[in-house]
Amino acid sequence: MPMRLFLSSGDLVADRRFDFARDLQLKGDLAAAADLLLQATELAPRFASAWFTLGEVRERLGERHAAIKAFRQARQADPEDRHGASLRLMLLGNESIAAMPKAYVRALFDQYAPKFEAALVGDLGYRGPALLFEAVLAARNAVGKPAFFKQAIDLGCGTGLAASAFAKAVDHFVGIDLSPRMIERARSTGFYAELELTDMLKGLRSQPDASADLILAADAMVYVADLAPMLREVKRVLASGGLLAFTVETHEGSGVILGEGLRYAHAADCVRASVESAGLALSQLEHLSARNEENRPVPGLVVVATGP
Repeated sequence: MPMRLFLSSGDLVADRRFDFARDLQLKGDLAAAADLLLQATELAPRFASAWFTLGEVRERLGERHAAIKAFRQARQADPEDRHGASLRLMLLGNESIAAMPKAYVRALFDQYAPKFEAALVGDLGYRGPALLFEAVLAARNAVGKPAFFKQAIDLGCGTGLAASAFAKAVDHFVGIDLSPRMIERARSTGFYAELELTDMLKGLRSQPDASADLILAADAMVYVADLAPMLREVKRVLASGGLLAFTVETHEGSGVILGEGLRYAHAADCVRASVESAGLALSQLEHLSARNEENRPVPGLVVVATGP
């Protein structure tokens, strides 16, 4: 995973206290780490990294209310919420499931970009693009059409793994991603005719009506809590008979949850309802895992839907 985000307090002494506290945290001396982090926040009351780390330490100590207070302070100190304190508050049950902070996603993947492919493919056995290609091929075969697309949109394109899987099947690829460093790496592949640095929903909204005959989202919808707005835009952008293919993580309950890995998991019924309510025709919803965690497949879905 990426290096830990650090936002300097601007106070050298406070930053040093934070560094010492992190060393103690990593060594398991949580009480001493908490004490040093409190000292750092006294020196620099708007030290977001110290507040966030204090929240983590308090949580590990079983001090739920103190953890909630620290995560709230972290978010107040950094309203963009680049650490993702909002997500930790959701996990603690203090706040309802809501959209992921865009600045958190951008910071996460900017840090992740240099070793993204090695970590995802090598360490986590990522197979999302291959699963999507097989699903799209099957969908085209079912209606007697070739798996070739004039224009495709890759939502959350990352470094270009999905485009690589579909490169020979697509004439014109548009990639959309929120992370500047991911966009840089995607550009270096040569797979994309166009790249847009923006979030997925805004990127879709910039596309003309009925302009794409394939829209992909490989391991991207796990960062979207409410699929409905995205799927409505997909319907508008898809040409008649065009395909949407995406992966999500799933769970056995209902609705949407936030997992310990800070990725959303959507119940199968929730995905089905979201697709159908957007006016898309669901052609495949199959339980397939796109990646591993701790050497075990993460429950997932591969979804294919057809445009109007």
